[in-house]
Amino acid sequence: MKNRTALVFGSTGLVGKALVEELCNSDRYFMIKIFSRENTGFAGAEKIKEFVIDFNKLKDYSEMISGDDLFICLGTTIKKAGSVSRMEEIDRDLPVNIASVAFENSVEKLAVISSLGANSASSNYYLRIKGEMERGLMELHFRTLIILRPSMLLGDRKERRTGEEIGKIIMKFLGVFLIGRLSKYKGIEAKKVAFAMVKAINDNTGTVILESDALQKLTT
Repeated sequence: MKNRTALVFGSTGLVGKALVEELCNSDRYFMIKIFSRENTGFAGAEKIKEFVIDFNKLKDYSEMISGDDLFICLGTTIKKAGSVSRMEEIDRDLPVNIASVAFENSVEKLAVISSLGANSASSNYYLRIKGEMERGLMELHFRTLIILRPSMLLGDRKERRTGEEIGKIIMKFLGVFLIGRLSKYKGIEAKKVAFAMVKAINDNTGTVILESDALQKLTT
């Protein structure tokens, strides 16, 4: 289907930036609504309409959060968030709140970035939070819900994450040894995740969970 409107939250992150580019290049979408806390620099680009909003007052912007396909690429780190409770607000509660408003506005399709290993029962706070986020989104009953669980994301971030940079180097070295059932642990380029995100939301109905190896296959 063509002439669709995409809604994007998290457009300044590694996957988010690649996603906006992918959507701009897709003939499926005639408008891309970007929602952010501050100007992203995308305003003025073809097909893009930017909304600078207060994420703590989503209901005040409800009329704007309307369209066809919702993409959520939000996420933070414990260092940036400052506490687990704040991380829960950003990585778990905010995506569910955004999706709730969109669902009320008859948005039928949602694709969201989670994490490999996401599990609401995990003892690891990061994986637990992602699992709880997934569960909250499932309870909304979108016609299409695509949950992407990438492994370590590869690409150039605007912000420096020293531990992640070291991890990327190690992952690139070990990647050749990760085969078979271990292939889902290979690092994956953010551009591939963005491509898979758009393809999956357009090709599926119902709830679909795609782990990193499945994302790799969608791009080959």
